[in-house]
Amino acid sequence: MSRPTKAEIIKQMSDRQVTAQLVFTQLILLALALIISFFLFESYLADWLVLFHVSLAELFWFGLIPGLSILLIDFILMRTMPKRYYDDGGINEKVFRTRSIPSILWLTLLVAVSEEMLFRGVLHTEFGYVLASVLFAVMHIRYLNKPVLLISVLIVSFFIGYMFEMTGSLPVTILSHFVVDAVLGLWIRFGLWEGRTINAK
Repeated sequence: MSRPTKAEIIKQMSDRQVTAQLVFTQLILLALALIISFFLFESYLADWLVLFHVSLAELFWFGLIPGLSILLIDFILMRTMPKRYYDDGGINEKVFRTRSIPSILWLTLLVAVSEEMLFRGVLHTEFGYVLASVLFAVMHIRYLNKPVLLISVLIVSFFIGYMFEMTGSLPVTILSHFVVDAVLGLWIRFGLWEGRTINAK
């Protein structure tokens, strides 16, 4: 008897179970960011406060505009490429297709905050741009057998990482990440992409 594939396991799970697993994972990433930074940062609270500096100009030019650019490229690729290249096994549809708008916004904000705090705030700050960007892509292990998705996530990771390299501001990368995930989550929720499974990062 063959073992069920990950896609088959996902299909057997309810929307609530998949979402609960996602939230649990994100809370672990957030806890890791706070715990690891406690040992690596010289001045724990002060270093975090520096990373959360923000200006409206940086939020616009290095957060919002890059986020919208990523979305535009994603939409062009999804319009021109076969659905199978962007099929993540149904995870994103399970998470977003039945959720309310506030729930989608809250969930995608949690993802953006937890992942950016760990990968940009801690790993990028302490170990550099390249390592943090590669690890961010590797974390999306469900894309390892989907070359288009994996390359897409890797490019986006380096792109958002470069915005952090330019500004040193976590609100900038959080905004960019949030814009991408929130719009794609809403796109799935309202079925605006002809039933396609869309690649939320």
